Amino acid sequence: MTSRNWVRLFMTTLLVGGITTAVVGFIVRWNEFESYFIDFQIIDIVSTAVWLLFMGFLFSLISQMGFFAYLTVHRFGLGIFKSVTLWNGVQVILLLFALFDLVYFRYVNFAKEGDSLLPYVGLAVFVLAVGLIAAWYKMKQTNREAFVPALFFMVVVTLVEWMPALQENERSWLYLMVAALLACNAYQLLVLHKLNAKSVKERQQRISESTDNRRKNKAGKKLTKKPSV
Repeated sequence: MTSRNWVRLFMTTLLVGGITTAVVGFIVRWNEFESYFIDFQIIDIVSTAVWLLFMGFLFSLISQMGFFAYLTVHRFGLGIFKSVTLWNGVQVILLLFALFDLVYFRYVNFAKEGDSLLPYVGLAVFVLAVGLIAAWYKMKQTNREAFVPALFFMVVVTLVEWMPALQENERSWLYLMVAALLACNAYQLLVLHKLNAKSVKERQQRISESTDNRRKNKAGKKLTKKPSV
């Protein structure tokens, strides 16, 4: 990827995280912010939106670090197992363990006596569903072999990035952070191959222009060369 396209990915992912967090933040914490809109407190609305926007930028940075870390791990995995099928199988096993841990450990650590298991399962199902949708679109845009890595990234890497909110188990922060992470992760996943293809075309265009310039320079030198007699 060219530096220009990398900067574009960085900036647009920041915007995705910021806007998603701002919108979801007002929805999830509406009980706190409802009075701002009822009383038409413009300063409070703007300051809250800016605060949520910058929190979204922070979540976006976490997402981008996780994304590029997974790209490195993915290359290492392919190099170690020497087989796409085998490496995908390992990722599926790790994914299942991650989903089980998400349900089991949250229920053991945070559930009170008499609490239902359903909300804890529902959160894992939600993350898995978003991951399946994003992985399906990635597969449609690229190839079948991209499905498992995309699903692994959307589920397992998102859970790792989500860990600070999972440890606190505060409802609004749980939903706020996971919404931003899923949006940023899905965006990066679905746009990466497009930016890579664009970068290849830009490099080829530069090489072609450079070659044409060299030919023109050589032709110009021949025309301006003085006769020997």
